[in-house]
Amino acid sequence: MNIPFEEFRQRLEGFLIRQTGKDVKIESAVPLAGGASRDMWVIELSIERSHQKLVLRRDTPTTMHEQALTRAQEFAVMQVAFERGVRVARPRWLCDDPSVLGGAFFLMDHVEGVAIGRKVVQMPELAAARDLLPEQMAQQLALIHSLEPPDFLPRPSRTPAQDAIHYCYTVLNNLGVSNPAFELALRWADQHAPPCDQPTFVHGDFRIGNLIVNPQGLAAVADWEFAHVGDPLEELGYPCMRDWRFGVGHLRLGGIAEREPFLQAYERHSGRKVDRTAVDFWEFLGNVRWGVICLAQANRHLSGREPSVELASLGRRSAEMQLEMLRLMRQMGI
Repeated sequence: MNIPFEEFRQRLEGFLIRQTGKDVKIESAVPLAGGASRDMWVIELSIERSHQKLVLRRDTPTTMHEQALTRAQEFAVMQVAFERGVRVARPRWLCDDPSVLGGAFFLMDHVEGVAIGRKVVQMPELAAARDLLPEQMAQQLALIHSLEPPDFLPRPSRTPAQDAIHYCYTVLNNLGVSNPAFELALRWADQHAPPCDQPTFVHGDFRIGNLIVNPQGLAAVADWEFAHVGDPLEELGYPCMRDWRFGVGHLRLGGIAEREPFLQAYERHSGRKVDRTAVDFWEFLGNVRWGVICLAQANRHLSGREPSVELASLGRRSAEMQLEMLRLMRQMGI
């Protein structure tokens, strides 16, 4: 946190005392593993002797990309989702003042479960949960796509696919990267981008690794900072990306199941007919975009603004995304 624990404890206690008007005592603060976009901590505390376990989500010195929501916006999106019955941690308190903990942050309820993708797809004790997840994921996505988007969420200026392609070009240009594989893929994507007749609210990063899973299946959907208005089919292709299968490559849906039952479940819950070819396209474009973002993540380290072995290692993984996007292009008939 770059703040000594005692000072951190006093600052956070003071903030919560002001918010609640009650006595607050911070008992522990433990960093959460995983995730390169935000600083996450499990906070155990008592509020007038009532023990509580919360999660603190705080800004880092740099951001993954400019389209990410602010903490205030993410907090508001989670409130909307929570009130509509989406499985999401209840947001509790928001602080936009960086002088409190060095960056904007919010606190939400802690949800018991596993959110590390590799553990979700491999832990024997989650075998029954993996059987339940495709149906639960489809049901939650259908509910998420029915949410009324807050006014601050960005709307597509073109089609959602063309906006995503433009974003990739912008990041590559800002990084000064000339990469023939990305140029080929983006040109092909521009020529084959599907239309979107009805853009909806979308989570923006819905995948294994951003789902909290317990033995009963999906406990909560996490990481809402990339919510936007877009093509709902984006979120059917995105969780099928090979990188989100965590070593179980033959199971297309996040390393836990085949894709088709998931798509059929989404059709039942949403009432929408799913164009499988468009879902293929969004899986392909997800690899392109993630490959570009991996380069941007590495640049956060290389620039010296946020030294991190994790960020540096993401730059290497861009090559894996490039191989996968080329494989998918050939599969789709380039």
